[in-house]
Amino acid sequence: MGFRDLLVYVDDSSQCRARLDIARSLAVDHGARLTGLAVAELMMVPEYVPMQAIEEQRRTARERNERLRETFESATAGEGITTEWRATDSIDSGANVLDVVALHARYSDLAIVGQIDPDDVRALVPQDLPGQLALISGRPVLALPYAWRPQPVGRRVMIAWNAGRESARAVADAMPLLERAEAVRVVAFTKSGGVHGHGDVPGADIAAHLARHGVKVESEHSVVPDIRVGEAMLSAAADYGADLLVMGAYGRARMREMILGGTTREIMRNMTLPVLVSH
Repeated sequence: MGFRDLLVYVDDSSQCRARLDIARSLAVDHGARLTGLAVAELMMVPEYVPMQAIEEQRRTARERNERLRETFESATAGEGITTEWRATDSIDSGANVLDVVALHARYSDLAIVGQIDPDDVRALVPQDLPGQLALISGRPVLALPYAWRPQPVGRRVMIAWNAGRESARAVADAMPLLERAEAVRVVAFTKSGGVHGHGDVPGADIAAHLARHGVKVESEHSVVPDIRVGEAMLSAAADYGADLLVMGAYGRARMREMILGGTTREIMRNMTLPVLVSH
């Protein structure tokens, strides 16, 4: 089992080159095809605006996408992997950046994007791009932090487990990485000492399932108040020395998550290591 199609979102952000390096490394490890995608978001203009202004926007978008194509090809050259370049703008596609990336992500096994840096004015995408992309694309998303020193991803993995549908989906989607990992720890997070939904020993059943797939896995149980789950997850990942966190996204109704914040949004804001999310 492995990834065969990878998609990497290419933009003007300062972290893009590191993202391309990780995407290239994953493509090499899995023998996967790597597709680079650039989407130029153009401003919607009133009908009375001269066509010349619209064409100027398109020209700027084409130049920007061509520059990003050169960056993508430079980062992936000489690795013996199959690559493809795709570029469009939001007007041509009739949708916003998120919708365009989600459409292309549906034809991949994994979409690789970056955490949004709030201080990077060039990152013209939604603040919760990774979480929203996982939600609407139906595919797993690997989000890379902007404040992070690049290193191999997937050697030491922590799974945040709550026995929910989204957690199960994330584990299944991450299996190509889990089977190759040197060590995996399942941490079952519960709001009390009870075991409702987890079996007699929280985390033990999913760990046994992974072990039957040949995953080198251990498990533990962590009791934390609901409001501090995100903080507890990142702390546990740091203590374990994880280079990847696997978790389900938006376990509650999406609107409630958007209003209350939720664990997904907290992790996406404060991540200190790469995070693979699925919905």
